[in-house]
Amino acid sequence: MVGFIDAHRGTHGVEPICNVLPIAPSTYYNHLAKRADPARLSERARRDAALRPEILRVFEENWRVYGVRKIWRQLGREGFDVARCTVARLMRSMGIQGIIRGKPCRTTIPDKKAPCPLDKVNRQFSVFALRMPGAWHHLVR
Repeated sequence: MVGFIDAHRGTHGVEPICNVLPIAPSTYYNHLAKRADPARLSERARRDAALRPEILRVFEENWRVYGVRKIWRQLGREGFDVARCTVARLMRSMGIQGIIRGKPCRTTIPDKKAPCPLDKVNRQFSVFALRMPGAWHHLVR
């Protein structure tokens, strides 16, 4: 949304765009201030910005095959105190992942044109609770 506002603020202005979009003008200006001054970023954002190049460096040094666990272990050996879930989150946001052994996981895609198979058990789908007096009819209202 901030990119959209940046692109159209010259023609329409910030406040009219923010009135249409679900974003407050103060949020937009706060984002611009953080972009201009990285010291205003949160501690997590600053730490993430410092860890991203290190994760990418370890990933590239190991022929782009290391996954989350191995990158996390390598960073620990190099003295970085970082959680494994943080490495996983940053790798996911950077769009990198390790090599998967074997065949990649594929789900089946059903054919919409194929007819559904017949019910071989001959089940009778009915609600017994509404027909039996006193059983569960007081719950259904």
